[in-house]
Amino acid sequence: MEWVLAEALLKQTQDPRVLLRTLCRGEASAERVETLHFLLQRLENETARGVVDALPEAAREVAAGYLVPLLRGPRARPAGAPDSNPPARPRWRVLRAAGAALRSCARLAGGSSLAATLAEEVLRDLLAVGPAPGAEVGAEAAVEVLTAVGPCLRPREDGPLLERVAQAALSLALAGDGEAAALAAGQLLPELGRSGGAALWAVWGGLLAPGGPGRVGPQLLVLSALAERLLPAPGEREAGPDARRSVRFWAVVQAGLARAGDALTRKRARYLLRRAVEVSAEQAADCTCGSREGNGPSLFWWSENKKDELLKFWENYILILETLEGNQMHVIKPVLPKLNNLFEYAVSEENGRWLFHPSWHMCIYKRMFESENKILTKEGVSHFLEHYETKVLPFSPEFSEFIIGPLMDALSETSLYSRSPGQPIGSGSPLGLKLERFLVTYISLLPKELKSSFLFKFIQKMTSRHWCAVPILFLSKALASVPRCKALGPDGLLALRDVLQCTMITHQILLRGAAQCYLLQTAMNLVDVEKVSVSDISAFLMSLRQEESLGRGTSLWTELCDWLHVNESCFGRSSGCSPVGLQEKCSLNAYVKNLVQEYIKSSAWETGESYWMPDWFEAKLVALMTLLAVDVDGMRNQDSEKQRTQSILRTFLDPLLDVLAKLGTNAYMPLPKTDRCLQLLVKLLHTCPVKGSSTEADEVFTLLQDLVVSTTESISKFLLRRLTMNELSSVSDLDCCHLYLQVLTELTDLHLKVGWKRGNPLWRVVSALEIASVQYLQDTDRAQELTQGRQIQRVVSMAALATVCGATDQELELQLDPLDAGPTERFLASLPLNQMLQKPHPEDQSSCFEESSSRGWGKIASQYIHDQWVCLSFLLKKYHSLIPASEGDLLEPILPAVQRPARTLRSALSALTVLPAEHVLPVFHCMKLLVPKLLASSESVCIEAFDMAWRIISLSNTQLIFWPNLKAFVRFVFDTEVLAVAAEIKGQAYFKIKEIVYKMIELSAIKTGVFNTLITYCCQSWVATASDVSQGSLSNAGNYSELVFEACVFGTVFRRDQRLIQDVQTFIENFGHNCAANVVTENTQREDHYVRICAVKFLCLLDGTNMSHKLFMEDLAIKLLHKDELVSTSTTRYYVNSQQHRVKNRIWQILLLLSPRFDQNFLSRIIDKIFQAGFINNQASIKYYIEWIIILILHKFPQFLPKFWSYFSYGEENLKTSICTFLSVLPHLDIIIQNVPEKKHILKQALVTVLQWGFSHNFSVRLYALVALKKIWGMCKTLQVEELDALTSVIEFSLNQVENVHGAGNARKNWQRIQDHFFFAAFHPLKDYCLETIFYILPRLSGLVEDEWISTDKFARFTDIPSHTGCLCSSSPTRLHQLKPGDWAQQDAGFNLGETANQSEWADVQKKIIPWKDNVPDLDLELEFQDRAAKLGKSINRLIVVASLIDKPTNLGGLCRTCEVFGASVLVVGNLQCVHNKQFQHLSVSAEQWLPLVEVKPPELMDYLQQKKVEGYTVIGVEQTARSAALTQYCFPEKSLLLLGNEREGIPANLIQQLDICVEIPQQGIIRSLNVHVSGALLIWEYTRQQLCGQGGTPA
Repeated sequence: MEWVLAEALLKQTQDPRVLLRTLCRGEASAERVETLHFLLQRLENETARGVVDALPEAAREVAAGYLVPLLRGPRARPAGAPDSNPPARPRWRVLRAAGAALRSCARLAGGSSLAATLAEEVLRDLLAVGPAPGAEVGAEAAVEVLTAVGPCLRPREDGPLLERVAQAALSLALAGDGEAAALAAGQLLPELGRSGGAALWAVWGGLLAPGGPGRVGPQLLVLSALAERLLPAPGEREAGPDARRSVRFWAVVQAGLARAGDALTRKRARYLLRRAVEVSAEQAADCTCGSREGNGPSLFWWSENKKDELLKFWENYILILETLEGNQMHVIKPVLPKLNNLFEYAVSEENGRWLFHPSWHMCIYKRMFESENKILTKEGVSHFLEHYETKVLPFSPEFSEFIIGPLMDALSETSLYSRSPGQPIGSGSPLGLKLERFLVTYISLLPKELKSSFLFKFIQKMTSRHWCAVPILFLSKALASVPRCKALGPDGLLALRDVLQCTMITHQILLRGAAQCYLLQTAMNLVDVEKVSVSDISAFLMSLRQEESLGRGTSLWTELCDWLHVNESCFGRSSGCSPVGLQEKCSLNAYVKNLVQEYIKSSAWETGESYWMPDWFEAKLVALMTLLAVDVDGMRNQDSEKQRTQSILRTFLDPLLDVLAKLGTNAYMPLPKTDRCLQLLVKLLHTCPVKGSSTEADEVFTLLQDLVVSTTESISKFLLRRLTMNELSSVSDLDCCHLYLQVLTELTDLHLKVGWKRGNPLWRVVSALEIASVQYLQDTDRAQELTQGRQIQRVVSMAALATVCGATDQELELQLDPLDAGPTERFLASLPLNQMLQKPHPEDQSSCFEESSSRGWGKIASQYIHDQWVCLSFLLKKYHSLIPASEGDLLEPILPAVQRPARTLRSALSALTVLPAEHVLPVFHCMKLLVPKLLASSESVCIEAFDMAWRIISLSNTQLIFWPNLKAFVRFVFDTEVLAVAAEIKGQAYFKIKEIVYKMIELSAIKTGVFNTLITYCCQSWVATASDVSQGSLSNAGNYSELVFEACVFGTVFRRDQRLIQDVQTFIENFGHNCAANVVTENTQREDHYVRICAVKFLCLLDGTNMSHKLFMEDLAIKLLHKDELVSTSTTRYYVNSQQHRVKNRIWQILLLLSPRFDQNFLSRIIDKIFQAGFINNQASIKYYIEWIIILILHKFPQFLPKFWSYFSYGEENLKTSICTFLSVLPHLDIIIQNVPEKKHILKQALVTVLQWGFSHNFSVRLYALVALKKIWGMCKTLQVEELDALTSVIEFSLNQVENVHGAGNARKNWQRIQDHFFFAAFHPLKDYCLETIFYILPRLSGLVEDEWISTDKFARFTDIPSHTGCLCSSSPTRLHQLKPGDWAQQDAGFNLGETANQSEWADVQKKIIPWKDNVPDLDLELEFQDRAAKLGKSINRLIVVASLIDKPTNLGGLCRTCEVFGASVLVVGNLQCVHNKQFQHLSVSAEQWLPLVEVKPPELMDYLQQKKVEGYTVIGVEQTARSAALTQYCFPEKSLLLLGNEREGIPANLIQQLDICVEIPQQGIIRSLNVHVSGALLIWEYTRQQLCGQGGTPA
């Protein structure tokens, strides 16, 4: 339209200058500016032909007065033009047209003066643009002006100006990813680059300047745009830079090749690499680029003598990088062998040096490591580790940097350490084992002088991030495997300590402990003992948690003692002031002796009045090193007698024993000194016991006990004085109180082991402490003024009384007159419960210390209430028999808290509302004693107790608090007496308990192990009562059979990360005592397997002859069968290893376990359900269990055989393949009729039945019938059944025919497979009846996931329930346990990715192309859609695809992808919101991000098509009409617009009239039309093909 208007105006006017002035007035619309552009172009052409005179002045006037102000925006709009701010899309159209018009003005003006003037002016504006609003638009306008006038500048005369413009454009292009930056890189810089000279060198110098990682993308954008100038083809080179010779250029390219999350940047880097290789090959000249380090191979080099090898290397290299973009393993896997070839090309066979810089290989691995596809990441890491292990590569610093950088970053991903398919549980992570071998190999090959620095950096890298439990474990294990070498000094040891701190944040205690063990082994293997001191070693050992790793008596402890013994004389001097003051070399014994002496010695700061509790760190250090020194000395003198050990221990502890012996008599000994000694005593008693074995045989611990017992009287007197003589009066003294009571507890436990005597001094102290505490509490109750000192002593007295009650509860000897209530008991029983401890005012208000300490008074008050309930728990337990079922009319009870249980229980509920979760245990203990007595009379209060206690449990988050509280909760809610009373009255409490059961099962899905605690406690209590064979011995279990039922089918489908943690834990557990963490860490047995194990072991203990046991098992069986029916009829998807499959599997496992104990009467009630279960479409494992149960039932009760035969007569159409379940029973007919006197009749019935099904139309049914026929006929021949002689010929012929079948088909193969199937070839229903077969072998052979395999080791490890001697837990006596899963079961094994790993080279592989041409985007393309293409940096054609009539998102998404791939200029849609549709995104695979999209609604299509026709486009309809042309005959114009119709109606009639032509696709079939996306794709490809081949033209 605008072109036609320009032509008409030019013909009607005599003076073009008047016309130009006219067009420069009025609103600057897109149409007006485009008309001006076309007019200037026409004038330019006419001037060139001499038709019109030059118009330099008019051109300058238009440029300076109209176009430049228009481009610069509203701030400088043309004079007389209205103030308008057009929308974004028309604004871009105006800018494009104005820029093109400005270029024509510059040419018409003649010379370069106008261009230089405009460039200077706009350049000043560009440099002055800041972050103000509208700055982006101003920058874009400046770029448009510079792009227009830049080609008119002269390279020599305007060289400085061009250089400044280039620098400004480069700064803008590298500044960010805005539109201005994209335009500068895609349009301005290529234009300037074409001018060469100073401008090109300025851009090149700016690109080579060092920058951060954020500059890589913009740098590659500019480099791609200037590729023709920096990497010119032969014959095109002018004087300019050669990018191939620049180290910085290749560094940017390498950074772009591996850039994660930026596919476009990676594409640009590959484009530059490909172009550099092609240019080098075409120039046929040698080229060399320097190395980064100044030595080693060049980053890039070319030699004409090795052209073929170089082309092969780079072809494979680029192919691998392009393939990795797909993130599809089936495409990538065949290409990986080419990576091995790259290493072969890269290393010289002659001298073993690198020919290609190793950083190129690292780019590929880094790309794989940072892939979004974790499978690809794992494959990349495994390939790198394996390749370096199998192929020794020359040393390169880049390798070390790569290992410490990208490789370790990739190794932090937990999912990489999963097991490979088919690996048994606990076999270890393949990646972890590869990492271990790799690290050993790599460090062994490192030059000696580089080992220390590499290992130090490696360990430092481990401290630079927070690691999950699994990666830090395998990294530590790999380090521990490195052969011994003197590599680490004090700094390395300190770095290892930092790594230890990193392990502490993980929640998996076993994995955390194992990692600590490996890190200690690493230290022993790699530390240079001559550079570290014993003090450094002791500080490192203190970073370990002894309760998780370094336990005395473990293999790690022995290894450490041996290491200390061997290197004792080699340790260096202390690097600084050690805590013991030793600076010279010394033996371990001397170090420990001095360590103890320095620890005991009083320091000058200890004489002040203000006193802080000493830190426990030093006590722990001294205790650890003392015991290590004793054991090392014992290792040194293995032949010595007990006197030697006693002597060395006495030598070390003499200073401590001397102080402890004087505690009771020396009242002036400094308190810090006494407390430090008591701390050391506690730590010695905690550290000394041997882990994992009895301490009675430990000589050192026995001697330590004897030494401590000798000081008991002195210590106990000191404790009594400190606790009762008002010496503890400040808040800080409560820490001392805790220490003293802890010492008292330790001494009590110690004397319990050696035996109590009535005259024991500790016994006297305990009695005196009890009396004094009660007396003080009574006195303070009567006191009027409660000062801080009095309140603190009150807290101390209550805590001491709680400790005494705890000690008395353990030792009956300490209980005086247990049946009579003494003063202490009377006081405790009348003590006001939950009495809040009032916060006092400090006596000394000026004491900042007291004021700050008293802020934590709430914790002190809660501890006080906690101690009250500890005492009350002791009282209730002692006088449990006096607790009445109801309070009745007792007026003045002797023990109110005991004899008024309802009031006490309400007080317990009040205590739960104020106590924190860590202090509720004694309250739970009291509830356990009170609830059974009150449940019948005060049910509502008991239910409230249940609810409140469960609320506390469910809100507890800390592991150390949650599990003890849960155990106490289970003990009082599920107490045997509570369950019995609740079941008897059948009130609300009964249903509340069942509700809690299901809540605990639900919580188990979040916290693994909750249900374990419940089922274990209940089964233990029921087993204890079940020892009585009376009728009611299992009444509780019967009333709560839902609990056992849920346990039998319990088990969640774990997430992948949860399963991985369990696998690794099993891997560590399999090391047994070889890993110290297994010894010192408590096995909590919280795995879901142990729930079922507990239930199974409980069921194994039941006796079928006991009526209560029998009724319980029958009720459970009915529940299980009902559950199976519900699962079978559920609408939830049922597939292999689904949750439904697993539940059904567990159901039939338990039914199989119980079935031998069912009597005939009960079986007659359920036999139909068992048979009917065989007709259901079950998974293979379920079929085996059902068939096994049927065999056992028929073996024990042949009376059910007639019913069994009746199920064969349902008719083949109804039975289909489910009859195979019953046919599978018949091969074991010899077991079934083993005890039947008359076998011939049964064999005859079996033969008739099998022969009937042998003629089935179903192939599988015939196979099962034939295998049964072969087995039964063999029995008939053995028993010589003469009545069946008439069938001999038929049977023999059938068997011979199937045995001798010929051909290469599957019939013979399937016949052999079914005969070899384990259920028919190796399985014996009677001999294989054991726990191992039921729960491990059969699930394994039937293809169940490993989560469902329960080995006999786990049954043996679970000792909470005793094992029944009659239930086999050992290996099956048959060869069944030796078999592996067969291939008879019809399973989809999937694509085995491992098969391609053995391929050295593939003949052909999938290859993804770079979706752009090698040239720079054409600047003369259609203006409206040019901006996005410039931003993307890819070439586009002039094809417009209009899809506004299409409704379905799938079709639109597919079209979007097709248009992007073939470079369409734009896709027109009816609504841009379609790109957010998930179906659209699934088909488009992000193509909408790279393709310009325009919204034109269907009602606007008429105007849009007319506009495009005016612009020179041919509008082509994809429709079948009377005049449509065949696609094969049509020649597409370059400017084509494809209009696609609606999915149903096609193109409306009114729009058909606007089409220039309709094109149809020739068809050969009957269906009249194709899918609209397919039709559009065919035409888009044909257009692209014609343009590529140069066949496009204009329509006839």
